[in-house]
Amino acid sequence: MRKGLLLGALIGCSALLLFAAGCGSSSSSSSTAASTSTSSGLKTDSTPKYAAPASSTPVQSGTVQIAYRNIAINPDTIRVKVGSTIKWTDYDDVTHNVTSQSGPAHFASANLTEGSTFSYKVTKPGIIHYECTYHPASMNGTIEVVK
Repeated sequence: MRKGLLLGALIGCSALLLFAAGCGSSSSSSSTAASTSTSSGLKTDSTPKYAAPASSTPVQSGTVQIAYRNIAINPDTIRVKVGSTIKWTDYDDVTHNVTSQSGPAHFASANLTEGSTFSYKVTKPGIIHYECTYHPASMNGTIEVVK
């Protein structure tokens, strides 16, 4: 008798779960944002979010320093004059890189280890989006190059 009740309860619960799984909208939507699962099973958006420099951001020239520190870029948006050299320095103990994603300049550094640098001289005006391909969600930046 106990086995019968247990089996009935299991079948009832299974049916309820199947019914609940089928509830909701029958339409599907797609997103262009990529996601990854963390070790806790939570999904995080891994699509880079390129910020634009504020209009009040000063235009720099010469050698402009960018720090890779704590799996982040500082500053992540800059405005520079044509002819300036951008110099990235890796202060983390993990590997990073610098890879352009769009704009008038195309560049890709070798792997950067703690203390190493990568430099690139900008020669054309425009907006350059770049990222560390190892950590694109938190390490992406924008360079606005002006005449």
